[in-house]
Amino acid sequence: MLPDELARLYPGTFGLPDECVYANFVESLDGRVALPEVPQSNRLIADASEADHFVMALLRACADVVVVGSGTLRASPTAAWTAAAAFPALGDAFAELRRTLGLPPEPGFAVIARTPLPRELRREPIVLDRGLEAALAELRARGYRRILSEGGPTLFGSLLDAGLLDDLFLTLSPVLAGAGLSLVEGVGLLPGRRVAGSLVGVRRDDSHLFLRYAFASA
Repeated sequence: MLPDELARLYPGTFGLPDECVYANFVESLDGRVALPEVPQSNRLIADASEADHFVMALLRACADVVVVGSGTLRASPTAAWTAAAAFPALGDAFAELRRTLGLPPEPGFAVIARTPLPRELRREPIVLDRGLEAALAELRARGYRRILSEGGPTLFGSLLDAGLLDDLFLTLSPVLAGAGLSLVEGVGLLPGRRVAGSLVGVRRDDSHLFLRYAFASA
């Protein structure tokens, strides 16, 4: 149950299983989630949506750990993956939510990388890619049960390919991006393999749509 201040901005039902892997993306109207070589391109794609930042903060507030890929870390080496960083105005309300959920003040942070990271990018804990399933198993062994992926489309594609994703929170922005990366990179699906989510939630803020899809474990 959300604190009153958060429930007013996110009315209706919201909840996550005690153990799950969920991802959050903002996508342009033409299906782009990132613009290579453009710093913080997700902000451009989000089109200055405060509601998108709120959802990002809410998902972080419920997470035991936030996971990113090495490419995401290189693009934002000093970023703080916390609820307060995404939506500072409601930092106290998100902190109350974490206390209600029995969570520490901030989520853990992990990087899944295929090769060792340069010293200047190293953070703790860092999970090297010994296979995605092994990396997630290590996180769970450390006590992280709700795992939020804010990695890029390559990590997201790997989660789909391995059948490890439970939920996708997708903000559909009204802007057109042109060239850029799509939601899934590095994995071939159709026509040989059908992977589909079940739509379980739709919300609207002005011209932005906020979609939630559930994925059955493969």
